[in-house]
Amino acid sequence: MKNISFKQILPYLAGIAIFFVITMVYFAPLLEGKQLLQSDIMNFKGAAKEIMDFRDRTGTEPLWTNSMFGGMPAYQISTAYKGNQLGILDKIMTLGLPHPANILILYFLGFFILMLVMKVDPWLSIAGSIGFAFSSFFFIIIDAGHNSQAFAIGYMAPVLAGIILTLRKKYLWGGLLTAVFLSLEIKMNHPQITYYLMMIVGIFGIFELVDSIRHKWFKSFALSVGVLMVAAALAVATNITSLWATYEYGKYTIRFKSELTDDQHNKTTGLDKDYVTGWSYGIGETMTLLIPNVYGGSSSAKVGRNSEIAKALEKNNVAKETIDNYTSQRLPFMYWGSQPFTSGPVYVGAIICFLFFLGLFIVRGPVKWWLLTATILSIVLSWGHNLMSVTDFFLTYLPGYNKFRAVTMTLVIAEFCMPILGILALKEFFDPAQDRKKLMRGLQLAAGITGLIALAYALVPGAFLSFVSANDTNYAQQFPDWFMQAVRDERMSIAKSDAFRSLAYILLAAGSLVAFWYGKLKKEFVVGILAILILADMLTIDKRYLDNENFTTKSKVANPFTPTPADELILKDQDPNFRVYNLTVNPFMDASTSYFHKSIGGYHGAKLRRYQDLIEKQISKNNLAVLDMLNAKYFIVPDKDRVPTVQINTGALGNAWFVKGYRLVDNADQEISALDKFTPADTAIIDKSFNSLLSGYSGGRDSLDMITLKSYQPNRLEYEYTAAREGLAVFSEIYYPKGWDAFVDGNPMPHFRANYVLRAMVLPAGTHKLEFRFEPKVYYTGEKISMASSIILLLLVAGAGGFEIFRALKKKE
Repeated sequence: MKNISFKQILPYLAGIAIFFVITMVYFAPLLEGKQLLQSDIMNFKGAAKEIMDFRDRTGTEPLWTNSMFGGMPAYQISTAYKGNQLGILDKIMTLGLPHPANILILYFLGFFILMLVMKVDPWLSIAGSIGFAFSSFFFIIIDAGHNSQAFAIGYMAPVLAGIILTLRKKYLWGGLLTAVFLSLEIKMNHPQITYYLMMIVGIFGIFELVDSIRHKWFKSFALSVGVLMVAAALAVATNITSLWATYEYGKYTIRFKSELTDDQHNKTTGLDKDYVTGWSYGIGETMTLLIPNVYGGSSSAKVGRNSEIAKALEKNNVAKETIDNYTSQRLPFMYWGSQPFTSGPVYVGAIICFLFFLGLFIVRGPVKWWLLTATILSIVLSWGHNLMSVTDFFLTYLPGYNKFRAVTMTLVIAEFCMPILGILALKEFFDPAQDRKKLMRGLQLAAGITGLIALAYALVPGAFLSFVSANDTNYAQQFPDWFMQAVRDERMSIAKSDAFRSLAYILLAAGSLVAFWYGKLKKEFVVGILAILILADMLTIDKRYLDNENFTTKSKVANPFTPTPADELILKDQDPNFRVYNLTVNPFMDASTSYFHKSIGGYHGAKLRRYQDLIEKQISKNNLAVLDMLNAKYFIVPDKDRVPTVQINTGALGNAWFVKGYRLVDNADQEISALDKFTPADTAIIDKSFNSLLSGYSGGRDSLDMITLKSYQPNRLEYEYTAAREGLAVFSEIYYPKGWDAFVDGNPMPHFRANYVLRAMVLPAGTHKLEFRFEPKVYYTGEKISMASSIILLLLVAGAGGFEIFRALKKKE
């Protein structure tokens, strides 16, 4: 075995160094001790405050929180799955860098590994990694705080690398890399991105299967699939706690079929159709892959003093102070696409689009076709309600597809596949064995198609675009016609500017390849030029959405919410467990209230389905009886000056109460409707499926019966009660059947659902202690399996590495 020289490893070290430098330059505020202020992380800190405080105080996981939506499992909010021991590998992959630099370096290194496995030379792999990493959506989600999503995207490429390596008969290392990276992918806990990765792998697998049959290597393909199945099983076992808990919990969330039978045309076996397709990319909006702000960019954007809006304001003699105000603040007018709002476009890059088309003309074999198929599928699916026939088909027939919202996110697949094919195109173009005439013909076609599209949008954008938003009707009621015309003119100006910009980058990239083709520039120079052009193209767009101004002091990030006088007044209440209904914010899209109190509302994409039904059918209609039964002790409302003030709800029923009797109903429809007019202090609404647990109970309540909460923890509630006779108690706690157990004087007792979302029990007469404990078996059993599996995986990696070193030393001897 030959000794590995420094010259051989230099490109790999250079790649890591280049990635590191780019990362730290982009995120330079980190070097000043600043941190990124992310809106979703602020909401996360509000949602997870009770969980993290309990964890810090006790060293254990509560697994439940009462701080949002009346109460819900903590699995998808903040749960430490300590059984999975692969965190050290994640630290290695992200070079131990601080957030969000760790995400960008993962984008780079993950794609770099994939390119190397696909036999692309290191220098070209560096250029490809830059093109992939700087896709605009990947930075927009960092700014928003979608960290788990970003990390999951980062691990997509190395998972595919492991699969490809396995199919090349590198069974040991291919299988191990697949197991490790798939385990890390799942560990990031963003099932939607993992689902899209599986779609990519599925399409890839189909083409590989067909190819193996054609070339009669099906036996090795089958063996590879077997190895990959073992790797996948190991990755799943390593993450079994989170997967199992999510699967179990998912059946009770908005991601599963509703029990209500109304609005059936809008329902699926998962999320409602309008919820899934609420964010759908416009068909014409797909052009943002090539021209970033062709549809205006962000819903909230600044315009300069040279903008059409500023010129119109000056022309109409608007005061200078007003003009300064318009041009210094973010305005809501620029984006005019079909989405309700957006933080920015999905921009793959003008050069990457050009190279993608080049790949379509010069790359041969199944790799081109599976990348093209996946790209087209992702684009079509992103159109959502703009192509509802296709969306309906996938929502109905593709298993699991209806569990995820925001179909625009399917464009992640295109953002992943297009750079791969683009770099493979460059690999072919630089290969001296290829037909030079075919290469030039492909170059001319790719540059011609992408260049002419950009030129057309630059010269005559009005021929393709209306520049009219659905929201313009509302704006027209607030602003004069000349102002709205200026808004449309500014939209056109932005589109033209970015179209010329994309055209320039296409011509520069194509020109460098022409220079190589004619022998004017060496490959190394052209690769370097392309890498710099790709970086310049992508980075300047990303800076529009994530720049130094998005960073702030550590203290502000650590303490995102400041209590209002209303909050401070409520915090003086020593009652350990009551709820707050905050109407000074959007209560069901905001977790700031949860930072200080136990909230009726919250912010989460997987809330309990029945609680969502309660929001839609009762709480949104201001049903005070429902708020009483939820123990909403305080309302925070705005006064005439929009200042938050406190109102005490004297009708709040407290933590638990005995009722006089109950009313049986046949189904969920009747159960939710019965809450329209009922007195929760006297009557419990109970589904007939729980009738057996009421056997022998005759009803009634003594005036001296009482039940009191004595001790509160999110996962453990202790009560004392006195009842003159057997009584039916209702608790202002959310019913969830998977993990909550009730005990009277230490003896297990059954409980059941009442009032659509609450817990209820028939309690024996006398004075007793009652306890609710949340002890889900899925967590405690899963953690044991996860611990064992992750240790096995780490030992396999260490053993394989040790074996390779031993074999190398033996050969050297």
